[in-house]
Amino acid sequence: MTTVVADTGDFSSMREFAPQDATTNPSLILKAVQMPEYMALLNHAVRDHGAKGVSTVMDNLLVLFGCEILKIVPGRVSTEVDARLSFDTAGTVAKAREIIALYEAAGVPRERVLIKTASTWEGIGAAAQLQRENINCNLTLLFSLVQAVACAEAGVKLISPFVGRILDWHKAKTGKDFTGAGDPGVRSVAEIYSYYKKFDFKTEIMGASFRNIGEILELAGCDLLTISPSLLFELKQSTAKVVRKLSPESLPIPGIERVSADELSFRFQLNEDAMATEKTAEGIRAFSADIKKLEAMVGQAMA
Repeated sequence: MTTVVADTGDFSSMREFAPQDATTNPSLILKAVQMPEYMALLNHAVRDHGAKGVSTVMDNLLVLFGCEILKIVPGRVSTEVDARLSFDTAGTVAKAREIIALYEAAGVPRERVLIKTASTWEGIGAAAQLQRENINCNLTLLFSLVQAVACAEAGVKLISPFVGRILDWHKAKTGKDFTGAGDPGVRSVAEIYSYYKKFDFKTEIMGASFRNIGEILELAGCDLLTISPSLLFELKQSTAKVVRKLSPESLPIPGIERVSADELSFRFQLNEDAMATEKTAEGIRAFSADIKKLEAMVGQAMA
């Protein structure tokens, strides 16, 4: 009922759980290259491309990870564009083309790669252009319906609404815990799912950033779910029955209305949603910080 995707840069975890696809981000790659078994990839990128500078080494390192991942998973890998380009449409498009060219030079067809960028207005605009070039995109750091609607109207291949980070915000603001269908992160994905199915959008929904297996089970039936190795292990050990919660025949949130997602409406609605505004900005800052740390590691390896 749902395609399972590994949310990790750790190859051994992928082999253990045998997911269909895998997603990476700067934080996951940073964590992976600090592990002894993956230093060889960093050294490989530095050896072959060090003379061309840190940026070129970084791009090739990401693609080396992606190529190794695609030897394990039968489907697709998501590779993220530099988060510092989140408000630069032209820069995102250019970097995505460079990444796809590196994959194709390595013999990987573009159909097996999803380019990740943040769900800013500029990131969505870049994705719309890339999709017209048959470069499929995964719009990440997505926290609101208006972001999801703008992605669907742009023809984006896949979105990654962040379930757990939505829960984190609401817990911090209210001091309460939320479970089951009342979890605000779960409800957000259910709302997006209902909207897409009601208005016949083909963009795939991949729930992400889970805090517990309860959230995952509440979204059984979602197109895809990207899950960390620790939660995949919990699911593997669980004997709980999996009941489909999301289906096109029975929308979890009926009566949903059409949303305007032109630029002015998008910016205003996102601004009105404090959680989505704060979590999108926070996510971009965090990914940017980890890119800088990864660049520092590359710089040290090049010295």
